[in-house]
Amino acid sequence: MMTKTGKSREALLIVDMSNDFVADKGTLTAGKPAQEIVPYIKDLASAFLKEGNVVVVAMDAHSPDDPHFDLWTPHNIVGTEGQQLYGELTDWYQANAENENVLYVPKTNYNAFFKTDLAERLKQLDVEKVHVTGVCTDICDFLTVAGADAEGFKTAIHKRGAATFTNLGETMIQHMKLCFHTEIIE
Repeated sequence: MMTKTGKSREALLIVDMSNDFVADKGTLTAGKPAQEIVPYIKDLASAFLKEGNVVVVAMDAHSPDDPHFDLWTPHNIVGTEGQQLYGELTDWYQANAENENVLYVPKTNYNAFFKTDLAERLKQLDVEKVHVTGVCTDICDFLTVAGADAEGFKTAIHKRGAATFTNLGETMIQHMKLCFHTEIIE
């Protein structure tokens, strides 16, 4: 992570850590594996801010009639409890939301960079490297890393900060390394 010395900055992306993806009764939950990564993500987010870096909450934001639900159980419908940040991450976000280095980006696609202004906002903040945490490792995390790479950012994935509901997590982390030269942070 770069420091406040005027060098390039880094951004931590917290992907889809909503009640629907994390809570036991979430409609598309990764369950306990996702719940176990919350303290790590919260601590990492605080460390990023302390160093003058950027933290982005990238959150699925769907309408009730979203065609996305032809593939998936309805989830993260805007304005519902299911779309809200999970647990301690809610408290962290509320305590830091006014910080200019904390961004909230609603997304309608797996990739947090697709049809959002995320790349432009990060470039305006002199971010050169994107660190990804959250769920699901093999879907939204993987495709967000692909999107960051396509936008010219260096990438990192935090294994202790990523979870999924399939058995493909480790495979996709290795794909990130092979396909996008993503740094794997244990």
